[in-house]
Amino acid sequence: MNFTRWSSRLPGTQRRGAARRTDHGISPVQRGEGSVPAARGEYEQQPEPLPDAPAIEDFPVREVLGSLPALVALVYGPEHRIAYVNDAYAAAFGPRPAGATAAGACPELAELGLFPLMDQVLRSGKPRTVKSRKVRGGGSYTTTCLPVDSPDEGGGVLVFAADVTDHAEAAERLRASERRHRETAVTLQRSLLPQELEQPDDLRIAADYRPGGTDAAVGGDWYDVITLGAGRTALVIGDVMGRGVRAAAVMGQLRTAVRAYARLDLPPHEVLQLLDGLAAEIDASQIATCVYAVHDPNEGRLVYASAGHLPILVRDEDGSVRRAEDPTGPPLGTGGWIHTSGTIALPPGSSAVLYTDGLVERRGEDIDEGVAALERALAGATGTPQVVCDRLIRSLGVTAEHDDDVAVLVVQHPTRTGAAAELFHNAALDLLGGIEAAPRARAFASGVLASWRFSPELHDLGVLATSELVANSLQHGTPPMRLRLRRTDRRLIIEVTDGDDHLPRRRRAETEDEAGRGISIVATIASSWGSRRTPGGGKAVWCEFALPS
Repeated sequence: MNFTRWSSRLPGTQRRGAARRTDHGISPVQRGEGSVPAARGEYEQQPEPLPDAPAIEDFPVREVLGSLPALVALVYGPEHRIAYVNDAYAAAFGPRPAGATAAGACPELAELGLFPLMDQVLRSGKPRTVKSRKVRGGGSYTTTCLPVDSPDEGGGVLVFAADVTDHAEAAERLRASERRHRETAVTLQRSLLPQELEQPDDLRIAADYRPGGTDAAVGGDWYDVITLGAGRTALVIGDVMGRGVRAAAVMGQLRTAVRAYARLDLPPHEVLQLLDGLAAEIDASQIATCVYAVHDPNEGRLVYASAGHLPILVRDEDGSVRRAEDPTGPPLGTGGWIHTSGTIALPPGSSAVLYTDGLVERRGEDIDEGVAALERALAGATGTPQVVCDRLIRSLGVTAEHDDDVAVLVVQHPTRTGAAAELFHNAALDLLGGIEAAPRARAFASGVLASWRFSPELHDLGVLATSELVANSLQHGTPPMRLRLRRTDRRLIIEVTDGDDHLPRRRRAETEDEAGRGISIVATIASSWGSRRTPGGGKAVWCEFALPS
């Protein structure tokens, strides 16, 4: 085969020899290179004439292609018969007989998936490239197929394959490292989230966490449910702005701090105030958003505070959806802001949804549009909390390849009727003070506990705890005073409130002391006890008794 004839028809090559020879021998004046002092300057130095460049036909193309480190094969005709392979190709895959079809003699081209591409190049006359494809032997190649004119054989294709095995292996090692890093971050993230949600007596709760897809690093989304005692429950959701292990570690520290502050039974805005300072100390470069809400079954509402987080959504029993709007402060870690608490009703039959921005934020869309879409999905979401949670995630288009972490917390305050309602009772008595307050409180408690059909032992312990809590309030508190008894399906709760904000503490009473044993007695006989300041001023002291299963 005349290789010079083939090479002259490669795209971009031109026969410039005749033009070069035509220019040769023309004087500088004829080529417009004469000196004109008025225009060019009398003393301007004339440039040296460039040497004549050889034409492409003057180079030994076969020797050039043969010495290339890249793999080169030339095929012709619709059957892609082999015209030439260079030394690098023969070294990689062995010699190939001229005239044989590529389909029969070059299985490596089939492994690279080139035959359809070669057909396309032959038909269209346009080059095509495929990147980093592997062959069975383990090598990776980036291949370009170029059309070649061949009047005698109906055209051909020049296959040019660059060995990119080292680059492909390095890229695969990098991807494997990124996968391991992501798996580590996901494992850390999941280990820092609650392994099992606490289930309060009055609420039904479900939560879900979905890490971002493989192209998205793990973030710092978290949620938590904390039972505070006396039937009250803290609900938390937050998002550390950042990615990777560092964001997950900061999230874990904040979640631990929230649980510690929650045990102090502080109002939501005070919890966020403490978190704000802690977040700045942990890492001033990573701020976080957070919502902390407290549910009190006696009040039927959520008291919440928000640090730059998205609003809580509440679905009423009739399907209408409300937003918890103000107050919302800046994210945690910014400092210089006094947080405040707000309230939103959560009556029986309603549901609340707390979520992170990964659920509603989409590129190219305003985040309010995402929140509105969540409201529409929540309006039609019924069933158990887990069913609602799954439905919201599905309705908002969250998939395994989502580009951000998603955390969702669904809280239902169920309506109880029939036999279930019989397990939940409330009774309250206002105490006016005076010497008759304690006997009146004991009589009230005895009658209520008897009507709730408690065992004699639990009845007596409940009356004793009531007597001690009321006596403590009469001695150290101020009016108004109130006794509240509450029964759930799992516990008996006794709570006394008064107008003094001094919280009692358990202390060791000496033998000669006549007082100071009331709280110790309550702590000994009850499953748990605690105290907190009430929003309007004053305090509440409570204790709980676990009921038999």
